[in-house]
Amino acid sequence: MWLSDPVTVAIIIPARYASTRFPGKPLHPLRGATGEARSLIERTWDIARQVDGVATVAIATDDARIAEAAAAFGGTVAMTSEDCENGTVRCADALDQLPADVDIIVNLQGDAPLTPPSFVTALIDRMRSNPELAVATPVLRCDAFALKGFHEDRRAGRVGATTAVFSRTGRALYFSKEVIPFTDGRAEVDGIVPVFHHVGVYAYRRSALAAYPGLSSGPLEALEGLEQLRFLENDIPVQCVEVDAHGALFWELNNPEDVDRIETVLRDRGTS
Repeated sequence: MWLSDPVTVAIIIPARYASTRFPGKPLHPLRGATGEARSLIERTWDIARQVDGVATVAIATDDARIAEAAAAFGGTVAMTSEDCENGTVRCADALDQLPADVDIIVNLQGDAPLTPPSFVTALIDRMRSNPELAVATPVLRCDAFALKGFHEDRRAGRVGATTAVFSRTGRALYFSKEVIPFTDGRAEVDGIVPVFHHVGVYAYRRSALAAYPGLSSGPLEALEGLEQLRFLENDIPVQCVEVDAHGALFWELNNPEDVDRIETVLRDRGTS
């Protein structure tokens, strides 16, 4: 049953079992500071529930195993088609299961258990204060340590974090699984790290999300495997919102090798 809060914001956590790089990833256990193992999807749910001003939180999946696990920890589930090719399509497929007055939908992808709730709040605030925005997503300036990790992933042949470049007003120019912009091996240019980590969270206006499955998929989306490029290739602007992790390490669970990294951070933060 959906929550009755009148606020017109919903968070959807799209989750699929059949990941190519990490099958069963949403159900993979992650141990925190107490040694307690909780699944990736439950830890993502916990993050969503910490965001203020949200009327509805739901896990969108086509997999009975994920649905059963979500029900066990009290999560709300929206069952979707097996044919959803990415998380944005899965969110769109769940739209009819949201209250009709929800007009801002946040896609909190289930592979980022270190996402600060403040990142989501920043997106919601930007969308509320700028009604002309159709899509917004957070970006985080790398430090030298994070940038080193990006380069290590590339050298090892792992698909790691996504980077973003954007205009002076924050309008996205491009997203890539390569490290952009090119810095010729330098960690800093003019005293700063000029690389931004794209955080895999999106806020959509309801109309933009509903339109997404009908948009043509272009060659850039196909080459990069990045769903947000479909908006750019169809001339729909995506607003990048710079966020601050305040020194906390942010890392996504893209590959099995990332589990140790994330569990280390959970322990260091004292997260149970």
